[in-house]
Amino acid sequence: MSKQVQEVETIFCHEIGNDYLVVVERDGQRLFRAKLGLSETSAGPRPAKFRLKDGSSEEPRQPDEFVELARRAQRIRISEQTSRAGRQELTEMFGGYQLDDKTKTVRTCRYCASAGRYSPITTETAIKDDNDWICKDCARQQLERQLSYAGGGEVTGAAKDRLEDLMMEVQDLERIVNLLKGQLDPDLTKFDTISATTDEVDPVRVDSMNLHPGVQNLLEDRFETLLPVQSLAVDHGLLDGDDQMVVSATATGKTLVGEMTGIDRVLEGKGKMLFLVPLVALANQKYEDFQDEYGHLVDVSIRVGASRISDNGNQFDPNADVIVGTYEGIDHALRTGKEMGDIGTVVIDEVHTLKEEERGHRLDGLISRLKYTCEQRAKRREEYEGAQWVYLSATVGNPEQLATALEAKLIEFEERPVPIERHVTFADGQEKVRIENKLVKRAFDTESSKGYRGQTIIFTNSRRRCHEISRKLDYSAAPYHAGLDYRKRKQVERQFGEQELSAVVTTAALAAGVDFPASQVIFDSLAMGIEWLSVQEFHQMLGRAGRPDYHDKGTVYVLVEPDCAYHNSMEMSEDEVAFKLLKGDMESVMTHYDEGAAVEETLANITVGGKAAKALNDRMIGDIPTKHAIGKLLQYDFIDGFEPTPLGRVITRHFLDPGDAFALLDGIRKDAHPYELVADLELRDDDL
Repeated sequence: MSKQVQEVETIFCHEIGNDYLVVVERDGQRLFRAKLGLSETSAGPRPAKFRLKDGSSEEPRQPDEFVELARRAQRIRISEQTSRAGRQELTEMFGGYQLDDKTKTVRTCRYCASAGRYSPITTETAIKDDNDWICKDCARQQLERQLSYAGGGEVTGAAKDRLEDLMMEVQDLERIVNLLKGQLDPDLTKFDTISATTDEVDPVRVDSMNLHPGVQNLLEDRFETLLPVQSLAVDHGLLDGDDQMVVSATATGKTLVGEMTGIDRVLEGKGKMLFLVPLVALANQKYEDFQDEYGHLVDVSIRVGASRISDNGNQFDPNADVIVGTYEGIDHALRTGKEMGDIGTVVIDEVHTLKEEERGHRLDGLISRLKYTCEQRAKRREEYEGAQWVYLSATVGNPEQLATALEAKLIEFEERPVPIERHVTFADGQEKVRIENKLVKRAFDTESSKGYRGQTIIFTNSRRRCHEISRKLDYSAAPYHAGLDYRKRKQVERQFGEQELSAVVTTAALAAGVDFPASQVIFDSLAMGIEWLSVQEFHQMLGRAGRPDYHDKGTVYVLVEPDCAYHNSMEMSEDEVAFKLLKGDMESVMTHYDEGAAVEETLANITVGGKAAKALNDRMIGDIPTKHAIGKLLQYDFIDGFEPTPLGRVITRHFLDPGDAFALLDGIRKDAHPYELVADLELRDDDL
C-alpha cells in the first residue's frame, strides 16, 4: 500500500448507495478500487470506513489511509453523477483537510463509474443517453445491445460501422435507436447529395438546322433551342452522318439525338431507322412514342421477338421506315435471314448492356452482324451509303475506351438537371414495407413548385414481392414487371402519368429507362433475383428520381437489411453491398466471353457471314477464342465448314444455349430417356 500511495496521481469518487466508490489511478491505469464511508463529526464529514475491493471481497483498512492517499494525490475528482448532497459532503470533507485546490467536480460516464472506472467526458467526447452522458466506448456497447434487440441477432460489418459513425457525429444514442425503429430522421438517413450541375454549352437554335422540312417544322413547334447534350451532338457532326456515343444522365434529352438524325435520314431517303432497346416493355413504350410523335411522317413497326422459340414478331413490317425493336428481336431477323432493306440509322439505347453477363455478348454480336449486313448491302447498291450509328447511355465507367471500341465519336455531357438526395436506413423485410408506406405517402402529399405531386418507384428483387408491397401501401399503387400482359402494363403507365398512382413497385423492368416521371426511388432490395446490383445498375435505377420539368429535386432511399443475403451463393451482405454501391466507381463496360457465349456468337456470325465469321468475331469488342469455338461447333456438327448445318440453324435461330444443346446431343447419342434429358438440363440451370 505504501508504494501505491507514493505513485497516486488521481483519486476519483462516485456515489454508490450510502457510500462512495473510490478509484485510484496512475498514468491512466487503475491501481485499485475501494469503498469509502463518511460520518458526520464536530469537524464536519470525515472518513469512517475504508475497504479495498478485490472482486466481490473487501479488505478493511484504517480510514486514515484514505486521508494519506488524498494528500499525496495530484488531483481529486468527484463524479458529476453523484447527488448534490453527496458532492457537498465530499467537498466539505476534502476542504477539511485543505485539499480544495486539488478537488474538482467532473462529468464522467455513469457506466464506467458504476464499473469502477474513471472516465471523464467533455462536450466534444460525450454521447447522450436518455438524460445522461456516457463515454464513446460505453455508447458503442449500448448500441450493440440495442442492435441485438432490434434485429433479433448481432448486427456487424458495414451497418454497424455506419450506425457507430452516425452516433459519434450526432452524439445521441437515442436518435440512433429510434432510427432502428423506423423513424426517418433526415439528418441521420441522409448519405449525400448529388448536386445539380450544368456544363456551359452554347445552345443550337432549331431554326438554324438544315433538316428535312417534316422534322424541322416538328422540332421548331416544340422548342427554340436544343438542350445542351443535343447541341453538343449537332456541333460534333451528328447531322453529317458521324457515328456517336452519347453519354449523359437520365432526363438530359439524349434520346432525341438519335431520333432527329434517324427521322431526318428516313425523310431524306437515306434508309430506315432502327431504334433498339434491351427490354420488351421499353420497346413497346418507344413504339407508341414514335407513333404519336412521328407517325404522320413515317411508318413505324415493332420487332420484339417475344419468344425465342416462335417467330412472333408482333406487328413487324420489315419494310417500315422506323423499326423499334429489342436487341434479340432484330438479331433474330438477322439470324433467320430476313431482309430489312436499306438501313440509314441504328440507335442502340442502353449500350452499357454490353457488360451484362447473359445479354452483353448478344448485343456485341448483334452490332457486329448488323454492321456487316449494312456494309455488304452498300457494296451491292452504290446509291446506299450505309448506316449511321448512335449509341446512348447514362452510365458508362470507361466512355473513351468504349467509344473507341465502337468506332464512334464520344459526346459526353456531365449534367444533373435536378439534385438528388441519397438516404440510407436499416430495417428487416417486414419493417421495410412500413417505411416504404411512410415515404410514399410523404412524397405523394408533397407538391413541387411545378405543380406535380411526388411519385415513387420502388425497386425490389422478385415479382412476388412487387405484388406484396403494392398491396400493403395505403395510397394507390401497382406492381409493374415483365410478367404482366401488355394491356396491364399500359394501364399502369397511363395511371402513373396521370398521377392516379402514388407508386409503382417493379423489378428490373423500369431500370432501363421506361418513362415514369418519379420524384422518389426506393430500393426495397439491392438484388435483382439472386444477384447483387452492380454500381452501374444502381446508378441507372437511382437516376430515375427527379425530372426537371416535374420536380425540384430527386430523392433516393436505400433500405438495408443488415447481414442479409437472398441466396447462399451471395458472398456479401446487403449492408456491405449498400456502401459499395454508394461509394463505388462505375464499372467499365466491356463484354466478356465464356465458352458458351463464344460458341453462340461464332455460330450466329457463321450463319450471317459465312466465311467472314472470323472478321465478324474480330470486330466485336469482347475477346472471342474463335478457333476453340469453331472446334466445338465442328465437334457437335453445328457447322459444316463455314455453313451452319440444319441443326446449327435451329440452335442459332432459337437462341438455344450451346451448353444445353451439347448436353441434349450427348444424351440423345447415349439413348437417354427424355425425362433424363429434362432433368439434366434442370440440374445444369441450378448449377449456373
